[in-house]
Amino acid sequence: MTSFPQSKSGLIRIGVFYDGHYFLQVSNYYNYVHDRRSRISIRGLHDFVRKQVAIEEDEEFHRCQIIDAHYFRGRLSASEASQRGNLLYFERAFDDILMSEGVSVHYLPVRNFHGRWQEKGIDVWLALEAFEMTFYKRFDVVVILAADGDYSPLVRKLHSLGSRVMLLHWNFEYTDEEGNRFSTRTSNELVSSVAYPIAMHEIIDDYSPKSEAIVSSLFVPKTEAKVSHKQGTNWQGSGDATATGTGTDEFHDSTILSLKEGYGFIKFPPNNVFFHFSSLVDYDFNDLEIGDSVQFSLEPKEDGRMMAKEVIVVE
Repeated sequence: MTSFPQSKSGLIRIGVFYDGHYFLQVSNYYNYVHDRRSRISIRGLHDFVRKQVAIEEDEEFHRCQIIDAHYFRGRLSASEASQRGNLLYFERAFDDILMSEGVSVHYLPVRNFHGRWQEKGIDVWLALEAFEMTFYKRFDVVVILAADGDYSPLVRKLHSLGSRVMLLHWNFEYTDEEGNRFSTRTSNELVSSVAYPIAMHEIIDDYSPKSEAIVSSLFVPKTEAKVSHKQGTNWQGSGDATATGTGTDEFHDSTILSLKEGYGFIKFPPNNVFFHFSSLVDYDFNDLEIGDSVQFSLEPKEDGRMMAKEVIVVE
Protein backbone atom coordinates (compact mmCIF):
# COMPACT_ATOMS: atom_id res chain seq x y z
CA MET A 1 0.00 0.00 0.00
CA THR A 2 1.27 3.45 -0.90
CA SER A 3 2.29 5.49 2.11
CA PHE A 4 0.83 8.89 2.79
CA PRO A 5 2.75 12.07 1.96
CA GLN A 6 3.55 14.54 4.71
CA SER A 7 0.64 16.80 5.60
CA LYS A 8 0.45 19.85 3.36
CA SER A 9 -0.70 21.93 6.32
CA GLY A 10 2.80 21.86 7.79
CA LEU A 11 1.45 20.19 10.93
CA ILE A 12 2.44 16.91 12.48
CA ARG A 13 -1.00 15.36 12.85
CA ILE A 14 -1.36 13.19 15.97
CA GLY A 15 -4.05 10.63 16.80
CA VAL A 16 -4.25 9.27 20.38
CA PHE A 17 -5.94 5.98 21.30
CA TYR A 18 -6.50 4.81 24.90
CA ASP A 19 -7.07 1.24 26.01
CA GLY A 20 -9.33 2.49 28.79
CA HIS A 21 -9.08 -0.46 31.16
CA TYR A 22 -5.28 -0.41 30.96
CA PHE A 23 -5.20 3.34 31.54
CA LEU A 24 -7.49 2.88 34.55
CA GLN A 25 -5.10 0.36 36.12
CA VAL A 26 -2.19 2.74 35.57
CA SER A 27 -4.08 5.70 37.05
CA ASN A 28 -5.19 3.64 40.06
CA TYR A 29 -1.62 2.53 40.67
CA TYR A 30 -0.28 6.08 40.81
CA ASN A 31 -3.23 7.29 42.88
CA TYR A 32 -3.23 4.53 45.49
CA VAL A 33 0.14 2.75 45.48
CA HIS A 34 2.90 4.95 44.06
CA ASP A 35 4.48 7.74 46.14
CA ARG A 36 2.89 10.31 43.82
CA ARG A 37 -0.57 9.59 45.27
CA SER A 38 -2.25 11.31 42.34
CA ARG A 39 -4.02 10.41 39.11
CA ILE A 40 -2.66 10.83 35.61
CA SER A 41 -3.81 14.14 34.11
CA ILE A 42 -5.36 13.85 30.63
CA ARG A 43 -4.34 17.41 29.80
CA GLY A 44 -0.81 16.92 31.12
CA LEU A 45 -0.51 13.66 29.23
CA HIS A 46 -1.54 15.29 25.95
CA ASP A 47 0.98 18.08 26.43
CA PHE A 48 3.63 15.46 27.10
CA VAL A 49 2.65 13.60 23.92
CA ARG A 50 3.02 16.74 21.82
CA LYS A 51 6.43 17.51 23.32
CA GLN A 52 7.62 13.94 22.83
CA VAL A 53 6.41 13.86 19.23
CA ALA A 54 8.21 17.16 18.59
CA ILE A 55 11.44 15.61 19.88
CA GLU A 56 11.08 12.36 17.93
CA GLU A 57 9.98 14.08 14.71
CA ASP A 58 12.54 16.90 15.06
CA GLU A 59 9.77 19.45 14.72
CA GLU A 60 8.62 22.57 16.58
CA PHE A 61 6.17 21.99 19.43
CA HIS A 62 3.43 24.24 18.05
CA ARG A 63 3.42 22.26 14.80
CA CYS A 64 2.64 19.02 16.64
CA GLN A 65 -1.11 18.94 17.20
CA ILE A 66 -3.45 16.24 18.50
CA ILE A 67 -6.17 16.02 15.85
CA ASP A 68 -8.16 13.20 17.45
CA ALA A 69 -8.15 11.38 20.79
CA HIS A 70 -10.28 8.31 21.57
CA TYR A 71 -10.92 6.31 24.76
CA PHE A 72 -12.17 2.70 24.57
CA ARG A 73 -13.54 0.72 27.51
CA GLY A 74 -16.22 -1.73 28.60
CA ARG A 75 -18.97 -0.36 30.83
CA LEU A 76 -21.71 -1.78 33.04
CA SER A 77 -25.35 -1.25 32.15
CA ALA A 78 -27.15 1.65 33.83
CA SER A 79 -29.23 -0.74 35.97
CA GLU A 80 -26.13 -2.62 37.19
CA ALA A 81 -24.14 0.56 37.82
CA SER A 82 -27.04 2.08 39.77
CA GLN A 83 -26.66 -0.71 42.33
CA ARG A 84 -23.03 0.20 42.99
CA GLY A 85 -23.23 3.36 45.06
CA ASN A 86 -22.44 6.49 43.07
CA LEU A 87 -20.80 4.66 40.16
CA LEU A 88 -23.12 6.24 37.58
CA TYR A 89 -22.25 9.73 38.82
CA PHE A 90 -18.50 9.11 38.84
CA GLU A 91 -18.54 7.55 35.38
CA ARG A 92 -20.34 10.64 34.12
CA ALA A 93 -17.86 12.90 35.93
CA PHE A 94 -14.93 11.16 34.23
CA ASP A 95 -16.76 11.41 30.89
CA ASP A 96 -16.91 15.17 31.49
CA ILE A 97 -13.15 15.26 32.06
CA LEU A 98 -12.49 13.35 28.84
CA MET A 99 -14.93 15.53 26.91
CA SER A 100 -13.36 18.73 28.21
CA GLU A 101 -10.00 17.57 26.83
CA GLY A 102 -11.44 16.64 23.44
CA VAL A 103 -11.35 12.87 23.98
CA SER A 104 -14.15 10.88 22.30
CA VAL A 105 -15.40 7.94 24.35
CA HIS A 106 -16.31 4.50 23.00
CA TYR A 107 -17.99 1.95 25.27
CA LEU A 108 -19.03 -1.67 24.88
CA PRO A 109 -21.23 -3.47 27.42
CA VAL A 110 -19.33 -5.78 29.77
CA ARG A 111 -20.49 -9.36 30.30
CA ASN A 112 -20.70 -11.50 33.40
CA PHE A 113 -18.65 -14.70 33.03
CA HIS A 114 -18.81 -17.09 35.99
CA GLY A 115 -19.50 -14.29 38.45
CA ARG A 116 -16.90 -11.84 37.12
CA TRP A 117 -17.51 -8.86 34.88
CA GLN A 118 -15.28 -8.88 31.80
CA GLU A 119 -14.98 -6.71 28.73
CA LYS A 120 -14.79 -8.39 25.34
CA GLY A 121 -13.91 -6.93 21.95
CA ILE A 122 -12.44 -3.61 23.10
CA ASP A 123 -8.99 -4.32 21.62
CA VAL A 124 -10.52 -5.30 18.26
CA TRP A 125 -12.73 -2.20 18.21
CA LEU A 126 -9.79 0.07 19.09
CA ALA A 127 -7.67 -1.50 16.35
CA LEU A 128 -10.38 -1.15 13.69
CA GLU A 129 -11.14 2.45 14.58
CA ALA A 130 -7.46 3.43 14.81
CA PHE A 131 -6.72 1.96 11.38
CA GLU A 132 -9.79 3.48 9.72
CA MET A 133 -9.24 6.92 11.23
CA THR A 134 -5.58 6.89 10.30
CA PHE A 135 -6.44 5.90 6.75
CA TYR A 136 -8.93 8.74 6.29
CA LYS A 137 -7.43 11.43 8.51
CA ARG A 138 -3.79 10.67 7.68
CA PHE A 139 -2.21 10.94 11.10
CA ASP A 140 1.55 11.40 10.92
CA VAL A 141 1.94 9.89 14.40
CA VAL A 142 -0.47 7.51 16.12
CA VAL A 143 -0.07 7.31 19.91
CA ILE A 144 -1.35 4.18 21.65
CA LEU A 145 -1.69 3.75 25.43
CA ALA A 146 -1.74 -0.01 25.82
CA ALA A 147 0.26 -3.04 26.94
CA ASP A 148 -1.25 -6.02 25.12
CA GLY A 149 0.75 -7.76 22.40
CA ASP A 150 -2.52 -8.19 20.48
CA TYR A 151 -2.04 -4.63 19.25
CA SER A 152 1.15 -5.56 17.36
CA PRO A 153 -0.70 -6.34 14.07
CA LEU A 154 -2.35 -2.91 14.29
CA VAL A 155 1.07 -1.28 14.63
CA ARG A 156 2.34 -3.03 11.50
CA LYS A 157 -0.74 -1.94 9.55
CA LEU A 158 -0.35 1.66 10.68
CA HIS A 159 3.30 1.64 9.65
CA SER A 160 2.27 0.37 6.22
CA LEU A 161 0.21 3.55 5.85
CA GLY A 162 3.30 5.65 6.49
CA SER A 163 2.28 6.66 10.03
CA ARG A 164 4.74 6.33 12.89
CA VAL A 165 3.43 4.69 16.06
CA MET A 166 4.33 5.91 19.53
CA LEU A 167 3.58 3.62 22.48
CA LEU A 168 3.13 5.01 25.99
CA HIS A 169 3.48 2.10 28.39
CA TRP A 170 3.98 1.43 32.10
CA ASN A 171 5.48 -1.52 33.98
CA PHE A 172 4.87 -1.82 37.72
CA GLU A 173 4.26 -4.33 40.49
CA TYR A 174 3.20 -4.25 44.12
CA THR A 175 2.07 -6.48 46.98
CA ASP A 176 -1.16 -5.94 48.88
CA GLU A 177 -1.80 -6.38 52.61
CA GLU A 178 -2.53 -10.09 52.19
CA GLY A 179 0.67 -10.82 50.29
CA ASN A 180 -0.97 -11.00 46.85
CA ARG A 181 1.38 -9.88 44.10
CA PHE A 182 0.08 -7.69 41.29
CA SER A 183 2.09 -6.71 38.23
CA THR A 184 1.60 -5.05 34.86
CA ARG A 185 4.07 -5.83 32.10
CA THR A 186 3.95 -4.52 28.55
CA SER A 187 4.38 -7.05 25.76
CA ASN A 188 7.96 -7.09 24.43
CA GLU A 189 6.55 -7.77 20.98
CA LEU A 190 4.46 -4.62 21.15
CA VAL A 191 7.35 -2.48 22.41
CA SER A 192 9.69 -3.70 19.68
CA SER A 193 7.12 -3.19 16.92
CA VAL A 194 6.56 0.56 17.39
CA ALA A 195 8.68 3.41 16.06
CA TYR A 196 8.70 5.36 19.31
CA PRO A 197 8.40 3.27 22.52
CA ILE A 198 8.12 5.47 25.63
CA ALA A 199 8.57 3.74 29.00
CA MET A 200 6.52 6.11 31.15
CA HIS A 201 7.38 4.42 34.45
CA GLU A 202 11.05 5.17 33.85
CA ILE A 203 10.34 8.81 33.08
CA ILE A 204 8.12 9.22 36.14
CA ASP A 205 10.58 7.55 38.49
CA ASP A 206 13.46 9.76 37.33
CA TYR A 207 13.52 12.22 40.20
CA SER A 208 16.23 14.48 38.80
CA PRO A 209 15.54 18.21 39.22
CA LYS A 210 15.65 18.59 35.44
CA SER A 211 12.78 16.16 34.87
CA GLU A 212 10.62 16.94 37.91
CA ALA A 213 8.67 19.75 36.22
CA ILE A 214 7.87 17.47 33.27
CA VAL A 215 6.82 14.61 35.53
CA SER A 216 4.70 16.78 37.83
CA SER A 217 2.70 18.04 34.86
CA LEU A 218 1.63 14.45 34.14
CA PHE A 219 -0.41 14.30 37.35
CA VAL A 220 -3.62 15.95 38.52
CA PRO A 221 -2.77 18.85 40.86
CA LYS A 222 -3.89 18.26 44.43
CA THR A 223 -6.34 21.16 44.22
CA GLU A 224 -8.17 19.39 41.39
CA ALA A 225 -7.89 15.84 42.70
CA LYS A 226 -11.26 15.92 44.47
CA VAL A 227 -13.02 16.45 41.16
CA SER A 228 -11.59 13.40 39.45
CA HIS A 229 -10.50 11.00 42.17
CA LYS A 230 -13.30 8.54 41.42
CA GLN A 231 -12.41 7.98 37.76
CA GLY A 232 -10.99 4.72 39.05
CA THR A 233 -14.21 3.25 40.41
CA ASN A 234 -13.65 -0.20 39.07
CA TRP A 235 -16.29 -2.80 38.28
CA GLN A 236 -13.56 -5.39 37.77
CA GLY A 237 -11.53 -4.47 40.83
CA SER A 238 -8.27 -6.35 41.26
CA GLY A 239 -9.65 -9.73 42.10
CA ASP A 240 -11.56 -9.87 45.34
CA ALA A 241 -13.27 -6.52 45.17
CA THR A 242 -16.05 -7.71 42.88
CA ALA A 243 -16.44 -11.27 44.10
CA THR A 244 -20.02 -12.44 44.15
CA GLY A 245 -21.57 -14.47 46.89
CA THR A 246 -24.23 -14.67 49.54
CA GLY A 247 -23.01 -11.82 51.68
CA THR A 248 -25.31 -9.82 53.85
CA ASP A 249 -26.55 -6.26 53.29
CA GLU A 250 -26.54 -5.69 57.05
CA PHE A 251 -24.26 -2.79 57.93
CA HIS A 252 -21.71 -2.87 60.74
CA ASP A 253 -19.93 -0.04 62.57
CA SER A 254 -16.22 -0.02 63.32
CA THR A 255 -12.94 1.81 62.67
CA ILE A 256 -10.02 1.64 60.25
CA LEU A 257 -7.26 -0.55 61.70
CA SER A 258 -4.54 -0.25 59.02
CA LEU A 259 -3.96 1.20 55.55
CA LYS A 260 -1.47 0.42 52.82
CA GLU A 261 -1.27 1.01 49.06
CA GLY A 262 -4.96 0.98 48.22
CA TYR A 263 -5.89 -1.74 50.73
CA GLY A 264 -6.72 -1.82 54.40
CA PHE A 265 -8.29 -3.60 57.34
CA ILE A 266 -11.31 -2.68 59.45
CA LYS A 267 -11.38 -3.67 63.11
CA PHE A 268 -13.87 -6.53 63.31
CA PRO A 269 -12.92 -9.30 65.79
CA PRO A 270 -11.92 -12.03 65.75
CA ASN A 271 -10.12 -11.75 62.38
CA ASN A 272 -10.68 -8.13 61.23
CA VAL A 273 -11.96 -7.40 57.72
CA PHE A 274 -10.01 -6.66 54.55
CA PHE A 275 -11.21 -3.99 52.07
CA HIS A 276 -10.11 -2.59 48.70
CA PHE A 277 -10.14 1.09 47.70
CA SER A 278 -12.87 0.45 45.11
CA SER A 279 -15.24 -0.54 47.95
CA LEU A 280 -15.30 3.01 49.31
CA VAL A 281 -18.54 4.92 48.71
CA ASP A 282 -18.02 8.54 47.66
CA TYR A 283 -14.65 8.87 49.36
CA ASP A 284 -11.00 8.99 48.33
CA PHE A 285 -8.83 6.26 49.83
CA ASN A 286 -5.96 8.73 50.16
CA ASP A 287 -8.06 10.79 52.60
CA LEU A 288 -8.56 7.86 54.98
CA GLU A 289 -6.77 7.78 58.31
CA ILE A 290 -6.29 5.00 60.83
CA GLY A 291 -9.03 5.28 63.41
CA ASP A 292 -11.65 6.73 61.04
CA SER A 293 -15.17 5.50 61.76
CA VAL A 294 -16.83 3.50 59.00
CA GLN A 295 -19.97 1.55 58.22
CA PHE A 296 -19.75 -1.48 55.93
CA SER A 297 -21.47 -4.61 54.74
CA LEU A 298 -19.79 -7.99 54.29
CA GLU A 299 -19.15 -10.20 51.27
CA PRO A 300 -17.49 -13.65 51.13
CA LYS A 301 -14.22 -14.17 49.29
CA GLU A 302 -13.44 -17.27 47.28
CA ASP A 303 -11.63 -18.84 50.23
CA GLY A 304 -14.66 -18.37 52.48
CA ARG A 305 -13.35 -15.40 54.45
CA MET A 306 -15.34 -12.19 54.57
CA MET A 307 -14.33 -8.84 53.14
CA ALA A 308 -15.89 -5.42 53.52
CA LYS A 309 -17.90 -3.90 50.71
CA GLU A 310 -19.79 -0.61 50.46
CA VAL A 311 -17.50 1.05 52.99
CA ILE A 312 -18.97 4.37 54.11
CA VAL A 313 -16.87 6.85 56.06
CA VAL A 314 -18.78 8.35 58.98
CA GLU A 315 -17.80 12.00 59.17
